[in-house]
Amino acid sequence: MELAHSLLLNEEVYNQLGEVQKAEFIFDWLRYLEKLLLATSRSDVKEKQKTLVEQLLSLLNSSPGPPTRKLLAKNLGVLYSIGDTFSVYETIDKCNDLIRSKDDSPSYLPTKLAAVVCLGSLYKKLGRILVNTFTDTVGNILKAMKSAESQGRYEIMLSLQNILNGLGAAATPCHRDVYKAAKSCLTDRSMAVRCAAAKCLLELQKEAIFMWSTDLDSVATLCFKSFEGSNYDVRISVSKLLGTVLAKAIISKHPGAAVSRQSIRRVSLEEVLELLGTGFLRGSSGFLRASGDMLKGTSSVSRDVRVGVTQAYVVFVSTLGGTWLEKNFAAFLSHILSLVSQSHPKATQTQTDAVCGRRCVSFILRATIGGLLGEKAQIAAAKNICQAIWKLKKVVDAVMNDGNVETRVGSTDATASQHMLVCALQELGNLLYSLGTTAAPLLQDSSAGILDSVISVIQHPSISVRLAAAWCLHCIAVALPSYLTPLLDRCLERLTVLKSSPEAVTGFSFAVAALLGAVKHCPLGIPHGKGKIIMTLAEDLLCSAVQNSRLSAQRTQAGWLLIAALMTLGPAVVSHHLGRVLLLWKCVFPVSPKDLETEKSRGDSFTWQVTLEGRAGALCAIKSFVSHSGDLLTEEVIQRLLPPLPCAVDLLTQLSSVLKTYGSTLKTPSVVYRQRLYELLILLPPETYEGNLCTILKELAADLTASDIQVAASAFLLPPLCHQDDLVILSPLLQETDHRFIEEQLLLGNGIACGSLEYDPYSIYEKDVEGDSVPKPLPPILSVISSAVKLFGVVCAHVGEAQRLFILEQLLDSIKHSKGARQQIVQLHVVSSLSSFLKYLAVSKGNLGPEEMRRPALALVMGALESPNPLLRCAAAEAWARLAQVVDDGAFTAALAQVSFDKLKSARDVVTRTGYSLALGSLHRYLGGISSSQHLNSCVGILYTLSQDTTSPDVQTWALHSLSLIIDSAGPLYHMHVEPTLSLIIMLLLNVPPTHAEVHQSLGRCLNALITTLGPELQGNSTSISTLRTSCLLGCAVMQDNPDCLVQAQAISCLQQLHMFAPRHVNLSNLVSCLCVNLCSPYLLLRRAVLACLRQLVQREAAEVSEHAVMLAKDSRKELTPDANIREVGLEGALLTLLDKETDQKLCHDIKETLNHMLTSMAVDKLSFWLKLCKDVLAASADDFLVLHLADLIRMAFMAATDHSDQLRLSGLETLLVVIRRFAAIPEPEFPGHVILEQYQANVGAALRPAFSSETPPDVTAKACQVCSAWIASGVVSDLNDLRRVHQLLVSSLTKIQAGKEALSHLYNESASTMEILAVLKAWAEVYVIAVERHKSHREPLKTTTCSEESVRNGSYSSDGLLDLVHTDLGTLSRLWLAALQDFALLTLPSEFASQLPVEGGAFYTAETSENAKLHYYNSWALILHATALWLTSTGFVVADPDEGASHLSRPVTPTSMCQGSSSGATVKSPEDVCTDRFHLILGISVEFLCSLRSDATMESITACLHALQALLDVPWPRSKIGSDQDLGIELLNVLHRVILTRESPSIQLASLEVVRQIICAAQEHVKEKRRSAEVDDGAAEKETLPEFGEGKDTGGLVPGKSLVFATLELCVCILVRQLPELNPKLTGSPGVKATKPQVLSEDGSRLVSAALVILSELPAVCSPEGSISILPTILYLTIGVLRETAVKLPGGQLSPTVAASLQALKGILSSPMARAEKSHTAWTDLLRSALTTILDCWDPVDGTHQELDEISLLTAITVFILSTSPEVTTIPCLQKRCIEKFKATLEIKDPVVQIKTYQLLLSIFQYPNPAVSYPYIYSLVSPIVEKLQEIDKRKPEDTTELQIFQEGIKVLEALVAIAEEQHRSQLVACLLPILISFLLDDNALGSATSVMKNLHDFALQNLMQIGPQYSSVFKNVMASSPALKARLEAAIKGNQENVKVKIPTSKHTKNPGKNASIQLKTNFL
Repeated sequence: MELAHSLLLNEEVYNQLGEVQKAEFIFDWLRYLEKLLLATSRSDVKEKQKTLVEQLLSLLNSSPGPPTRKLLAKNLGVLYSIGDTFSVYETIDKCNDLIRSKDDSPSYLPTKLAAVVCLGSLYKKLGRILVNTFTDTVGNILKAMKSAESQGRYEIMLSLQNILNGLGAAATPCHRDVYKAAKSCLTDRSMAVRCAAAKCLLELQKEAIFMWSTDLDSVATLCFKSFEGSNYDVRISVSKLLGTVLAKAIISKHPGAAVSRQSIRRVSLEEVLELLGTGFLRGSSGFLRASGDMLKGTSSVSRDVRVGVTQAYVVFVSTLGGTWLEKNFAAFLSHILSLVSQSHPKATQTQTDAVCGRRCVSFILRATIGGLLGEKAQIAAAKNICQAIWKLKKVVDAVMNDGNVETRVGSTDATASQHMLVCALQELGNLLYSLGTTAAPLLQDSSAGILDSVISVIQHPSISVRLAAAWCLHCIAVALPSYLTPLLDRCLERLTVLKSSPEAVTGFSFAVAALLGAVKHCPLGIPHGKGKIIMTLAEDLLCSAVQNSRLSAQRTQAGWLLIAALMTLGPAVVSHHLGRVLLLWKCVFPVSPKDLETEKSRGDSFTWQVTLEGRAGALCAIKSFVSHSGDLLTEEVIQRLLPPLPCAVDLLTQLSSVLKTYGSTLKTPSVVYRQRLYELLILLPPETYEGNLCTILKELAADLTASDIQVAASAFLLPPLCHQDDLVILSPLLQETDHRFIEEQLLLGNGIACGSLEYDPYSIYEKDVEGDSVPKPLPPILSVISSAVKLFGVVCAHVGEAQRLFILEQLLDSIKHSKGARQQIVQLHVVSSLSSFLKYLAVSKGNLGPEEMRRPALALVMGALESPNPLLRCAAAEAWARLAQVVDDGAFTAALAQVSFDKLKSARDVVTRTGYSLALGSLHRYLGGISSSQHLNSCVGILYTLSQDTTSPDVQTWALHSLSLIIDSAGPLYHMHVEPTLSLIIMLLLNVPPTHAEVHQSLGRCLNALITTLGPELQGNSTSISTLRTSCLLGCAVMQDNPDCLVQAQAISCLQQLHMFAPRHVNLSNLVSCLCVNLCSPYLLLRRAVLACLRQLVQREAAEVSEHAVMLAKDSRKELTPDANIREVGLEGALLTLLDKETDQKLCHDIKETLNHMLTSMAVDKLSFWLKLCKDVLAASADDFLVLHLADLIRMAFMAATDHSDQLRLSGLETLLVVIRRFAAIPEPEFPGHVILEQYQANVGAALRPAFSSETPPDVTAKACQVCSAWIASGVVSDLNDLRRVHQLLVSSLTKIQAGKEALSHLYNESASTMEILAVLKAWAEVYVIAVERHKSHREPLKTTTCSEESVRNGSYSSDGLLDLVHTDLGTLSRLWLAALQDFALLTLPSEFASQLPVEGGAFYTAETSENAKLHYYNSWALILHATALWLTSTGFVVADPDEGASHLSRPVTPTSMCQGSSSGATVKSPEDVCTDRFHLILGISVEFLCSLRSDATMESITACLHALQALLDVPWPRSKIGSDQDLGIELLNVLHRVILTRESPSIQLASLEVVRQIICAAQEHVKEKRRSAEVDDGAAEKETLPEFGEGKDTGGLVPGKSLVFATLELCVCILVRQLPELNPKLTGSPGVKATKPQVLSEDGSRLVSAALVILSELPAVCSPEGSISILPTILYLTIGVLRETAVKLPGGQLSPTVAASLQALKGILSSPMARAEKSHTAWTDLLRSALTTILDCWDPVDGTHQELDEISLLTAITVFILSTSPEVTTIPCLQKRCIEKFKATLEIKDPVVQIKTYQLLLSIFQYPNPAVSYPYIYSLVSPIVEKLQEIDKRKPEDTTELQIFQEGIKVLEALVAIAEEQHRSQLVACLLPILISFLLDDNALGSATSVMKNLHDFALQNLMQIGPQYSSVFKNVMASSPALKARLEAAIKGNQENVKVKIPTSKHTKNPGKNASIQLKTNFL
């Protein structure tokens, strides 16, 4: 294909190719040429123009296919517009000659068509340059049209559209001719031609004034005619034409010149609306030419005309725009409603017509009001609709109240307005629903009277109006949940008061049912008690039904309707009423068959009507129960449900005889009864009615083949039984479109009504399938068939095989014995039932049964495969495959396939060929295993042949669809066919006429399947793969250019697949351009494809997609998508705008996902842009860093938080919360010491205040509490007075909730009150926790200084102040917190303890709503627990006076006075008991939560829980509880161990370890206390016989599971081995010291290890002496192991944190009293010696490998041993010698830091009081030290480190002098003095000395001044013996005399830096 990429056609290559390749080659060259021409310089183009024109024209004669001719024409136009135009006339003449040619053969047709297309393109591109030739050309084309076939007419219309477009006003002379030709085409038999004509006329009306003035009426009539027999595409195109022309007529300003030429009539809005109304009401029969039928009143307007006009109305208003609609809304509304008024009886002469008419009116209102008006205009529209309702209501009232019987002509006038009212109410409902809580002010506005107007029509005489009013209330309740309970109360009250009015009973029961249906949409629910009121009312209605025959039917219906609606509230409510419902259910049916017989003989037609109504209602209530409260279907309940079922089935069999006896008035009730019973049986498990299966099956068979069924409703019966993917090959009406709501009526056929609420009032409480619109149940006569078909599938699968066979034979016969249209209906029903049965079998993995079953089944399916109804064929193909699936026998499957092959080879009719080709595809779909290669070859071969059958587009479509199924299911087996299939697809794409869009759609599906099959292989670079890839891209390009939107959608999804598998090869710029153009396409499926693709693209390359979109918008001269302003707001803004307009849920979901991906990947770079977008959306009113936009963020959050819409308020508060958490700590750059959020205090306060008003819903208040506590806790505000503003809001809410659960709002469910109470308590808990933490952190630093004014200024005052603020309410809070915790503890009990729970519920929840309340407790308990623990700690568990805090309580807090005695007050607990209860409450909740952490447990909860435990164990009393109860301690440790194992978070693990440490402390305290009391009791004398306290007792054994110490060891080992796996001998393979490289742990790791070591060092104190011996080896092993593994050399001689911790732990262990206790002394000594040996061995590894351990760490460890153990451990010669060696070796190390540290350690050893320990070191090490010092003395130190070494050495010598015995002292001083004096400098030298030497001089002088007086005699002797020294000393002293005062402090300072630079251990280990 690369060879095709040149400016001129490469004819040499072209001539060598085969026919198919030639077509591909040409197309590819033309595609390339189009881009190349625009990129080539004009001179180069001109140079080659002649040849290029010749090449292009020669292609005209090579039969170019549709896509090729389009491209060819485009290129010719571009070529002439860039190059010279002188030869263009020849080209035009040539084209005209080709068109004039008399050759009519099919082979010449493509040439003619290409010439037509070329002319259109040339005129479009060159326009007025060609003005002098255009009349001939147009004349020629129009002449050719007379003899053209449909493709010709199609292309001519499009070509004329292009000619008109290019010439503009210059084409006026031909306008009339074109108009005349287009008129005839607008009613052409070919739909594609009609569409093309509509496009041509749409172009014409831009300049042809007559179309929207003088000829306006005839244009309208023409469009109405065009709608007759039209398809969806025609309706879209023609309605666009009609709507645009009519809009133009209204808005056009006629130019003055034109007025003089032709008289133009001005058209008023009334005329235009009347014109449209005429089309809607009378169709195309026009105005005056009303046909005879019309006058007789028999004909009604065909539905397609009505639907077309409906769409035209929407186009008309949309063209005029939202502002126009706002101004003219009242006139528009009254006109639209009048379309269904009784003054036009034709529109509503039958129920069916009326329902369809109402649908159209609703559609117009929804599309215009919902799509064009903004929020304010919508509110105004709602008021207008409301006024319309009042007006209509007044008319009805006047008629109903008129006493004069003469004037009250029946109720005709009363019902005259019924349809108008229904439409107005439905639109009002939809409007309020879409406005949501924004509509609150509208409902509060008494002048509008919205609620009153709706409630006033609930008693309208027409049932449709009553239902519509009820539905409108449903919408109001969903939109504004706060109105749900008041509306419910109002309707229940009216229902009770007006029980004797039939209209009121039904109307208000509908309303109550609709409102109950709204509860599931309102998360806050309704009060639980409402259920009881409704149930009682329902029982009352049912019981009183018999008292008054005028009301029997209504009361019966109302009673059961209320019960059925009540069932939707779910198990929590229903469980309380189930007993009464089951009792009513049992009473409604006779007890035995005998009773049923006697019943039949009694009563009359009316009583039977009431009876059937009652029983149908009961069935419906039980169905509602089963589907909404399935959880309650226990074995026991099922047993109580069953008894009436057999009787219900018996009545089913008796219905026909009842009908015969009592007449046809019972027909509808009996159908309804059947349907209700079938629906219930479908839901119940078949086992429950197995005794009646055969009876039911017979009834079903009779229903399905009944002789009185008139309508064949295949369109609603079959789609569920076909495969979703197959429906696309059928009528486009089955596909989802934006007009589905009105198009549906065309699908059902003229005899059948659309669904509507009055056909089944019970559906008013069900959730509608399609989003938010009104439920649309079908008429009972249809829905009963639908239910029968479904039930047949279930029942037939459960009866015996003989019975099954009999029924199938019977059904087959019933088809044979019926004739004509009836036969089709019966066949439809029977095949549907069989499909349902096979589908059920396949899904439940059942079996068909013996072989004889196959024959009737096969006969039924084969009959349907040859049915003229395409839907039936489709269902049959599915059943064919399901049959093979359930027989599950290879031979049978192969036989089925063979049957298909034979039929396809022999049959010539379209029906058989389509049916069997799809059957092949289905077979493959379900049984991919049949794809043996031979079988696959046969299938593919046959389908190839069928797909090229150009005589029948249908056959091509079905065959290609089937091929796509085979490609999909064959998978890798298909690889061998990929190339030929791809060639076939491309060949067909290039040749099938565009008028056959359905063939192109199937081709697209094949291409998509092929791309999926090739998958990632498409990335390959081999020749074969790149050829395949090019062909795929070529195929996509052809489809992108196809005029059909669904084909374009296919192209986009193919490109999406290609982009997924081979992203480098898809041109992103072109793809994005294609997506942007179609973003607002009128075709839903195309928009879906666009967004699905966009969503995938932005996941990888969001920025690129966004840039391409903006570039394209800027480059293109006209806006890509007029509706989406990409140029101004970018793709992101366009998508946000779309979210407002789109109603399709899948699309909206994709838009949100796309926006989220774009936001996450681009927000950082384009922050200002995103914020501006969001701000613009909210307001409807530089350097990118979020802080710079803080003001914007807060303003946006404030706007949202104070809006009318509750959703928006919640989002605003959530945003505020995030802002506070993110920015609380960010400093204010301009005012140091302040944070950036301080300046926004007022905004935050103002945003929060409205949320605490009394009418705010609880969920908003709860969220606001969270923000309040976050704000107070954030520490942004330090001034108490500022804090008080927000604090006051919390105080107000605390006052509100003190009354407990009784005093809160009764608008919502009780669980909503629970949510609010707990949110308030949680917010207070957070504030209290923070206040305590701040108080602590300020108290600690202040311990040293007095609380000075400065510290008050620094804010320490406010921290206490916050605590003071909380303190005021703490008494109240603590009680409420304890009550909430007690509730939580009760709610978390396992279900088996349910019986022990309090009957009335807890403090803050009611027993009935406990399930809903649980969630709220789960969200808030943890912080409340922490706060309670802190409060108990602060009181030290001293029980306060029971009345404490009562002054702040308006009344007692809770029914169960928390932990201070039971509610009966029988026993008063002692303070000790109260404390114990509280202690166990907190401990119990914590352990229960921590021991089984759910996966959704938040970090916040776990941390709060652990902090609560820490707080608890901070005080002695709880510690004594834990210490004295060992099992409790062990359980806690095991729980904490589990937390550590399951949670990786370091903060959680650290908090757990802190609790472990506290538990060990508690145990230590307990052991100490026992020892102390034992000693006191037994006296010191008998010490030997004292029992051993502590673990291990006398034996030293620790029992796992019973030992606290063992549990602790397990936990510590877990922590240590996780951080340092080398500590685990199993891992390292040897228990000994293994040489590994030491490592530095992360900061978190170090903290964890250090905490574990602290715990380990505490353990010996919990043990008895024997016990301590057991654990000592482990503890030492771990401690030294940590030392060894982490002793890393750090710069400056620092010790790593873990080494420091292990040294500290060692010190703790070594100085343990157990080491000296007589029972354990010996064993400890041995073990400690071993430990010391281990440390020494670290130095000289056994295996000789050198470790890079830090000498300082090891040396410090040795020193710790020497100083902390009893002397006998370290003084045995072998160890002592090794230790001394180590010190000697370290002194020799060159590293100055090591030397300094060694001196410091030696100093501590030398000063050790026991000579046995210190002397050996002194003897061995003094002389090396002195030598080193003298060496320094000789060299003179050069830098500060040497100075420091020297200073440390001198300190060691001075210390020695101090401890030396008298006789040795003089020697030492004699050594010391010369060294010191040698560093003194005289005055001259001092001036020029380096700073090091000066420091040294000062240091030496100062030390000499100290030594002199101390050891004066020795000093004098030395001075006397060395005059030189003496002179030097005196000179120095003299020189210093003058400034000694200055020098001494400086000398101190010089000493200090030395000190600071030395390695000071953080803790003193020694």
